[in-house]
Amino acid sequence: MKQMEVVGVRVEMPSNQPIVLLKETEGDRYLPIWIGAVEATAIAFAQQGVLPARPLTHDLFRDVLDALSVQLRTVNITALREGIFFADLIFSNGVEVSARPSDSIALALRTGATIFASEDVLEEAGVAIPDEQEDEVEKFREFLDTITPEDFGRAG
Repeated sequence: MKQMEVVGVRVEMPSNQPIVLLKETEGDRYLPIWIGAVEATAIAFAQQGVLPARPLTHDLFRDVLDALSVQLRTVNITALREGIFFADLIFSNGVEVSARPSDSIALALRTGATIFASEDVLEEAGVAIPDEQEDEVEKFREFLDTITPEDFGRAG
């Protein structure tokens, strides 16, 4: 398993499909995962520190875990089958729960859990971006700084 960091979310054109982009913390591979608009908003809210007036689903899940004195330790993106990514939530009490990576990432950002991706997933879907192409990634980061979570509600 390789540790990953969340670069951010954006809307892929022309399909208007949101993606979350992860990057190896010790490497040059990026992992784009197509996600739903609701999950994109949840991830963007967490990255921007937006606190909604009422808890969103991922906030509620975090609060329930706190109330039960259970911590989300890690998120493992384990497989890619027929274009669908799979993840497992690993909790402090030893319980593992299968989940969508988008929900898993949104929850990890709220709880401080570490995100990992299997080498198999990275080999199949990872995109290596050498250092000389980092300016393109920087442009992507600049784009992320200008987009708001509300932009994800525009899907037709």
